[in-house]
Amino acid sequence: MTQKPRLDRETIALRAAKELQDGMFVNLGIGIPTLVSNFIPEGRTVMFQTENGALGIGAIASGDEIDWDLINAGGQPVTLAPGISFFDQAQSFAMIRGEHLDVAVLGAMQVSRKGDLANWAAPGKMASIGGAMDLVVGAKKVIVTMEHVSSKGQPKIVEECTYPLTGRECVSLIVTDLAVIEVNDGGLVLKEVARGWTAEEVQGVTGARLQISPELREIEL
Repeated sequence: MTQKPRLDRETIALRAAKELQDGMFVNLGIGIPTLVSNFIPEGRTVMFQTENGALGIGAIASGDEIDWDLINAGGQPVTLAPGISFFDQAQSFAMIRGEHLDVAVLGAMQVSRKGDLANWAAPGKMASIGGAMDLVVGAKKVIVTMEHVSSKGQPKIVEECTYPLTGRECVSLIVTDLAVIEVNDGGLVLKEVARGWTAEEVQGVTGARLQISPELREIEL
């Protein structure tokens, strides 16, 4: 595999945060997605919802900000944004299932050429369904943030998912440590590549055919 610099987890989250517009209601999944709340530009208001019962959480808390009574669905301590509200989990999932969320940012084990998502179970790993199955059908847009390949070097973007599906044809955009890929009716469109990488090199570590955007550019942060 080509040994070139890749985006770190924080930079993947930073790129995904660019997709969130002022006034959006957004849910962040466990892992890289939770970092997205750290990178909302000053002056832009994004209301983050967490399945365990809050709307209006802020960035991940650190130092003296930490209050372990205030955590997100992944168990991380969070800050509070102005206007935050708290509610029970039933109301939280009513928001999700009622299609009141603009975006869900989720992690993935596999994403298929059609935008199928597998992120809750894989061989040799503990299964954890969580709220992802509700989110992929309830949110208006699903963005996946993940490393481009697995820890064993296997492509995570594939023709067909071999792991149990979370949802079918639900992913709109994939942001990895190597690329930004749009999912549309025609398949996967490579829009941006990490610095120093070519489209051919990204294709070489991708398990599904990529269409190259005529406006292909370096990932912009």
